[in-house]
Amino acid sequence: MRTLAFDGRMGAAGDMLLGALLAAGADRDALAPVEDALAIEYAVSEVDRCGIAATRVEVLLTDADSDGAGGHDHSHSHSHDHDEERSHAEDAHSHSHDHGDDKHDHTHAEGHGPSRTYAEVVELVEEMDLSKSVKADALAIFEILGEAEASVHGTDLDGTHFHEVGADDAIADIVGACLLLDDLDVERVVTTPLATGGGSVEMSHGTYPVPTPAVVEIAERADWSLQGGPIDRELVTPTGAAILAHIADGTESLPPLDIDASGYGAGGWDLDDRPNVLRALVGDGAGRLRRDEITVLETNVDDAPPEVLGDLQRSLSEVGARDVSIVPTTMKKSRPGHIVKVICRPDDAERVARRLAEETGTLGVRESGAGHRWVADREYETAALSVDGEEFEVTVKIASDTDGTVFDVSTEYDDAAAVADATGLPVREVMQRAERMVSR
Repeated sequence: MRTLAFDGRMGAAGDMLLGALLAAGADRDALAPVEDALAIEYAVSEVDRCGIAATRVEVLLTDADSDGAGGHDHSHSHSHDHDEERSHAEDAHSHSHDHGDDKHDHTHAEGHGPSRTYAEVVELVEEMDLSKSVKADALAIFEILGEAEASVHGTDLDGTHFHEVGADDAIADIVGACLLLDDLDVERVVTTPLATGGGSVEMSHGTYPVPTPAVVEIAERADWSLQGGPIDRELVTPTGAAILAHIADGTESLPPLDIDASGYGAGGWDLDDRPNVLRALVGDGAGRLRRDEITVLETNVDDAPPEVLGDLQRSLSEVGARDVSIVPTTMKKSRPGHIVKVICRPDDAERVARRLAEETGTLGVRESGAGHRWVADREYETAALSVDGEEFEVTVKIASDTDGTVFDVSTEYDDAAAVADATGLPVREVMQRAERMVSR
């Protein structure tokens, strides 16, 4: 499976993602639809970050007097009381006039151009000359940003009014990243934990600790994780977080890859002791199991009737249990008892624990945060078996990794048992026939 892996140890911002994608092999010409729609251009240059040659991308206004909306007047005079403005640290990611390698004659788009409502951003993206998939990705990322901002400020998505993240440079970052990702033509994107930095930043509503509220909201919805440090600067921006929340799965370390391309996207910070870059690697990687966030509940019981224990799988599944195991054990005073172990999603844990207490009478339920489990992708096919001229349907479960490699085919027992009862065939033979019909 062709995989793009980001190394997030120095965070991620929109400009860093653009630079990393270009450095990893995406075509600069793929960005043309954004330059055609907005009065901006992408200035691409090679810079040095602590001895690392990296690709720097800056979004510049081509017409400082333009409203930046490709001929459409999207400027408004809304109040910005609920804007999630970029902090000064994100300004540094977007433009660094003090760095000799970042100087340009044009005006930087950051801080210029119109602010927009969420609906206006959607309208603008819809009008761009984009493929259906690129447009869908860009709109999904803006929805993530909008929902995060609405959650932080207690508004709803329709009432969300972007300021910095709805301006030309943020639109250029998001739509540009989607275009470059489409040009790379990868099948999977992953990122290691993103370093947030530390300290605090000044925003329009006051001083906030890093990571900023919008980044925290986005991370709650994302598959990847955050980690603090390694410096007291803001390293993950809302725009970078939103892009990765939509496109990337989380991984604790870089996956095995047969690498055929790599590169570095430069951020605005020019640090003395570490390179402010986002590394991207592209290559073929083997399929893997999917990560499923879970928690584990346990209780010991010594007086639950067998009928109650036997019904727990059904009863607990109704409130969110993914799996229920019952293990015989010896309890205090050498009494025989059982350990009931339940796997469920963290959000379902309280409901499942209450149902477990109600059904068994247990006085306590332990929770151990397993974090996640690795699960196979599962699909179900129906095998049509013909026995003595009569047809029967049997459901077969197929398990595979993310690359589509099948490693298990198994018949649903209840279906096979019903066919066996109706035909007189052994259950085992029914299962084997059904599995042969769908084997891959």
